[in-house]
Amino acid sequence: MWFFVYIYKMNFLAHLYLSEDNTNIMIGNFIADHVKGNKFSHFHEDIQKGILLHREIDTYTDAHKIVRISKRRLHERYRHYDGVIIDIFYDHYLAKNWRNYSQIPLNIYVNSVYKLLQENIDSLPKRTQEMLPYMVQYNWLYNYQFAKGIQEVLNGMNRRTNGKSKMNLATEDLLENYQIFENDFTTFFEDLRAFSHQKLKELS
Repeated sequence: MWFFVYIYKMNFLAHLYLSEDNTNIMIGNFIADHVKGNKFSHFHEDIQKGILLHREIDTYTDAHKIVRISKRRLHERYRHYDGVIIDIFYDHYLAKNWRNYSQIPLNIYVNSVYKLLQENIDSLPKRTQEMLPYMVQYNWLYNYQFAKGIQEVLNGMNRRTNGKSKMNLATEDLLENYQIFENDFTTFFEDLRAFSHQKLKELS
């Protein structure tokens, strides 16, 4: 049971992937939702870049026309939770189609991520430290590729809202519009990869 889920943007796998194998940028990109405002000057320079990259990715994603179309399909049923659900859907498609984006097998990639984060856990924000054991134990990043994995995440998030969000029902929407959402993701992610790569250059 994955009961320890914060209501944040949940596209962990995408953020990690877009860090382009720079481990400190990867850490910053991963912890960014648990870092408030500009209070991150104590981190390594590349971790700071990762935090900034994460925020740029989120801003770009929220404004992208295809993401808005995806969210619109869910808005009537889930209201302001539509974006969180789309994050999860998109990470599902990234995990499912991982071979199209990386030569490293997904299981090897996610295990290396878990190892990196565990080795640096003392320097992570408290909420990240609290969340990480659950992520590793239930292998969120790998299990995003499976409908059951998505369902467990959505169940956990629905519990965090005391059942108000109804996010546990979102797998119905995913399966009913599976190819439509996958087409959305595929087109959007090409744009996002190009944007993120350029932004990384600018931050360097």
